[in-house]
Amino acid sequence: MRAVAYFYHGSPGVGVLGEDGRTVKPLALANAADGVIAIVEAQANGTPLPEPGPALALDEVELRAPIPRPRRNVFCVGKNYFAHAHEFAKSGFDSSAAAGAVPDDPIVFSKLPECVIASGASIEIDPTISSAVDYEAELAVIIGKGGRNISVGEALDHVWGYTIVNDVTARDLQGRHKQWLLGKSQDTYCPMGPVAVTADEIDLGATQVRCWVNDELRQDASTGQLIFDVPTLIATISAGITLVPGDIIATGTPEGVGIGFDPPKYLQAGDRVRVEISGIGSLENPVVVNGAGAAE
Repeated sequence: MRAVAYFYHGSPGVGVLGEDGRTVKPLALANAADGVIAIVEAQANGTPLPEPGPALALDEVELRAPIPRPRRNVFCVGKNYFAHAHEFAKSGFDSSAAAGAVPDDPIVFSKLPECVIASGASIEIDPTISSAVDYEAELAVIIGKGGRNISVGEALDHVWGYTIVNDVTARDLQGRHKQWLLGKSQDTYCPMGPVAVTADEIDLGATQVRCWVNDELRQDASTGQLIFDVPTLIATISAGITLVPGDIIATGTPEGVGIGFDPPKYLQAGDRVRVEISGIGSLENPVVVNGAGAAE
């Protein structure tokens, strides 16, 4: 299943993409305003999904982020590709570098729910706050079945599906505060979507994650190169923390972020960032200065 959240004539909806990729079939769910989480929660409760309504042309709807406002913080994982772990450890912004470039255990932080925006919405740079805004292309897990102390062997049974996240980061804030919440959670710093797919659509051993800034390919790696795989991440995060349907886990970014270049290639007004993940699609956002674009 390939699901989307949208506005149609000003009303929120959720539905399934048609096989042609040019239509969406609405699902009449009471909490459609919550986006794809309406599907996730219905299936978690064992409620059959309604029969889809008449198809709408995709160009007649306004796509939202699949989960426009997560119920709680997005779980994120730092330094989870080998090459990126080394490039970040050398950047001078890594507060964990003293322990070694490659972590012994997953590094977990979070982003505030309010920083989620849709594909097409603007990443907003406020030069009075940060002059070092970076991009991070990531595969994100959507939890479908809740649980606590989930084992590695059972972890994938708790996955509903996947989407795309751009873990936008203010590197100077990240370095200054020696932790990552502020630098990761600025308004508009979590572009997501536009599509969420069920778990059967993705091969975790060989899913390609790519990112372009304008026409320059910056990141290109396979999820087979993750240091800690998805089951390990779920087991780690759920150890003492109860995961619930709709929770999101961003699994880390590959080598090629802006801070890894000499000199760094930070985002600038007028840039366009495009993240593509095989099996899901493409997330694209323009970069503007200080609130010039809408956030949804």
